[in-house]
Formats: sequence, C-alpha cells, structure tokens
Amino acid sequence: QVQLVESGGGSVQAGGSLKLSCGASGHTDRSYCMGWFRQAPGKEREGVASIYTGAGYSYFADSVKGRFTISQDNAKNTVYLQMNSLQPEDSAIYYCAADGLPCGQRLLLSRPDYWGQGTQVTVSS
Repeated sequence: QVQLVESGGGSVQAGGSLKLSCGASGHTDRSYCMGWFRQAPGKEREGVASIYTGAGYSYFADSVKGRFTISQDNAKNTVYLQMNSLQPEDSAIYYCAADGLPCGQRLLLSRPDYWGQGTQVTVSS
C-alpha cells in the first residue's frame, strides 16, 4: 500500500506558475511509476505527466509539453509538478497517482492503483 498526499495547489493568473508536490508514504522501498492527472468540471480525467522513480524517465501529454516539468526527490519520497505559463484551461483538480510498471504514456492512459486526494488549481484570465 502507498499513501499519496498532494499539496501546492492554489489560484494564479494566466502566465503564472505553480509547483505541486506529492508525498508518498507506506511501501516506498521500491520504484513506482508516479503520475499527475487532472480533471476539470464536466471533462474527462486527463493524464498530464509521469515519471519512473527508479530511473527518472518522464513523459508529458502534448497539452502540457514544454510548460510542465516533473521531478523527484527520492530521499523525501516526493514527486513534483512544476507548472509554468499556466492558462485558464489548465484549471482543474490535480491528482497524484502511483502504480508499478509500465510507465510513461501507458500510466497516463490507465487507472493507477494508488491516488491522492487531489489539489485544486485555478488559473484566471
């Protein structure tokens, strides 16, 4: 079992930045594929970024490529999502998720086993 807790959401104006954190606890003595998903009201859930904690390999959805980066601090069992050049369409609840392999795009197209509670990101124009 892995427990995930997100933090760092908030409100920002278009063009601004936010950094989300996802802290993991529980069975963290192995590598996981960690991902960030988002869901806006009335829209389907979208996988935006993933990273394999064992090797640091990352993947980004086209909608955020070049604007978002994902990183990890294995000593802190934490994964970060740095979001730059935010736009109103980025507004959503952002969820951290974790699962075993496969990683990359395949995680973002699946439903991982472990989820955080979500953190709200609101971007105003």
